[in-house]
Amino acid sequence: MELTWQVTEPVTSLKKFLNAQGVSHRVFSDLKRDGTIRVNGTVVTPAITLQVNDQVAVTLPAEAADDAVAVSHGPLAVLFENRDWLLVDKPAGLNVVPGPANRTDTLVNRVKGYWLDEGAENLVPHIVTRLDRFTSGVVWLARHRLANSLASQLQAAHQVQKRYLAVVSGQLEADHGLIDQPLASDPAGFNQMVSPEGKPAKTEYWVQHRWSNATLVEVQLHTGRTHQIRAHFTYLGHPLLGDELYGGPQLGGMTRQALHAHTLAFTDPFTHEQRSFTSDLPADWQAMIQNLNEE
Repeated sequence: MELTWQVTEPVTSLKKFLNAQGVSHRVFSDLKRDGTIRVNGTVVTPAITLQVNDQVAVTLPAEAADDAVAVSHGPLAVLFENRDWLLVDKPAGLNVVPGPANRTDTLVNRVKGYWLDEGAENLVPHIVTRLDRFTSGVVWLARHRLANSLASQLQAAHQVQKRYLAVVSGQLEADHGLIDQPLASDPAGFNQMVSPEGKPAKTEYWVQHRWSNATLVEVQLHTGRTHQIRAHFTYLGHPLLGDELYGGPQLGGMTRQALHAHTLAFTDPFTHEQRSFTSDLPADWQAMIQNLNEE
């Protein structure tokens, strides 16, 4: 695939110019080894000296499929796709990446099958946002190495807005709160726990509705720690409904953690468009809300 830019101000080297466009050191190494660089239509080496108004085009080699990754033709709910991105609506119960429990029918396996069917040039799914197996909602994938590099930079700069919906047990008193507590792995289990030895973690929430024994909240992550939402609300004494690992009660008929990745928004680094994606509430959420309303 080919990407192009125009030099608009003086630069000291091609590498620094491309770094400023989001080309990571790793991608630049791939480009030098296997790609092609053109300036004003002429093939050049990375030692080229750039001038203002130069047109820079780079061609990255296609990313061939990994034979070790199985192909699945399971269903895939696509929210959006273009040359750079794929946004999908992941159902609860589907692993995102292959692992010991499932190596043949995860989101990555399904995306590989989907791209093979459509004859895509790049066949390596780059997961940008990952969800737990039993969390439903929006998952963002990059379709090539440069897109993955740019998405990682957006996340590091906290320029990706991720909003979740969660139903927690009991009634939260405050209508709005910020949970600012470090998280670390629990040495006695598979869960995360608040610990002064942990990594910084910030979770902001807004109460949307209160039932007699549960509270619906909209949540924004300011960091991206493992199980962050689940662990933080457990710390408050309000574990998510259905969350067996964190001791959440099975109310409203919910049998998995009541967590849904509802919206994801970012400014597209390629087009500078504002992109926003929403996942509708799945059937088990709709049933849970109806049951809670009737209790």
